[in-house]
Amino acid sequence: MNASTFRAQRIAGIEPSIFATMSQLAIEHDAVNLGQGFPDFNGPTWVVEAFTEALKSGKNQYAPMPGTRRLRNSVAEYHRRFYDLGWDANTEITVTAGATESLFSSMIALLNPGDEVILFEPWYDSYHANCRIAGADPVCVTLHRPEFRIDADALERAVTPRTRMIVVNNPHNPTGRMFTREELQSVADIASKHDLLVISDEVYEFLTFDGRHHIPFATLPGMRDRTLTVSSTGKTFGMTGWKIGYTIASAPLTDAVRTVHQFATFAVNTPGQHAMAHALDRLEEYLPEFRAMYQSKRDLLENGLRDSTLTAHRPEGSYFMMVSLPADTGISDVDCATRLVTERGVAVIPPSVFYSRSEEGHGMLRLCFAKTDETLREGIARLQQC
Repeated sequence: MNASTFRAQRIAGIEPSIFATMSQLAIEHDAVNLGQGFPDFNGPTWVVEAFTEALKSGKNQYAPMPGTRRLRNSVAEYHRRFYDLGWDANTEITVTAGATESLFSSMIALLNPGDEVILFEPWYDSYHANCRIAGADPVCVTLHRPEFRIDADALERAVTPRTRMIVVNNPHNPTGRMFTREELQSVADIASKHDLLVISDEVYEFLTFDGRHHIPFATLPGMRDRTLTVSSTGKTFGMTGWKIGYTIASAPLTDAVRTVHQFATFAVNTPGQHAMAHALDRLEEYLPEFRAMYQSKRDLLENGLRDSTLTAHRPEGSYFMMVSLPADTGISDVDCATRLVTERGVAVIPPSVFYSRSEEGHGMLRLCFAKTDETLREGIARLQQC
């Protein structure tokens, strides 16, 4: 019996995640891991203490399917305080198993076989995979280096009668761009013109540098009722293993998402939800130190790379940095990343896997600076040998 013949057609061609592949190589070669996007240090102690308090106080059974009322209220409240957006915590906010499940449930709920979804490349890999699983066809519009700007004309040309959705990621992984209001408005205009849905992945909404402020896509004129906003407490508070994200959307869209969510995960870990509600309530006092810490790490990595052959593209948000390989290197990003982890002991991500139209990814690498300064300095030292 050939077990591969039992694989469903919907997952044909979906390869193992590059993040899992590179992290495994990092383990095998005892490498400094600047690849996969998670901190190698713990989040705030006071958030862990809130989790422990929830555990001890008996908050250990199933949470309500949409999420605990306390967390949904906290999400609604910070959107009101920070963005002047009003959301109904009962009908418009759903707690999910990380942003990953939020994206999956949203696409499965709202896409039909044969639909087209516009992705900006380089894209986060789950966008492409989720489209394929939903039976939709991803259509890519390239963010060309070094500016990685949204090209409104290219976006307009990508729209066809089959287009149903545009996926926006801001701040952007992997480039670190924060799109301007003008760029975001161009996407909004096209979505309105062609009656399209927008998934706005805003998991790095608070990880912004140099005094920049995040612009939620749902705040743009006419976008509230056609946008599904995805975010994650794991990115904001450095607890990625807790897998607590959420989807925010109008009631009809939320109802569709919950139809899938209830059978995908049903409910997310209860004590973690209570701890993250407490954390979101303290955003104002937490964010200045959080942003300063990550901006320092960004600058440490950028300054260290000046003594290497790599050219850094300075990120405006997120905890990722794209770097360009020398024009005459003669090897692809995949070969370079493989050599770095096996010969130099430092793991990075080859970004060509996040492109389907452009070849630009072959000349770059993606680095993650959500690491201790000690880890970053060791990684820099090994990259300076390139």
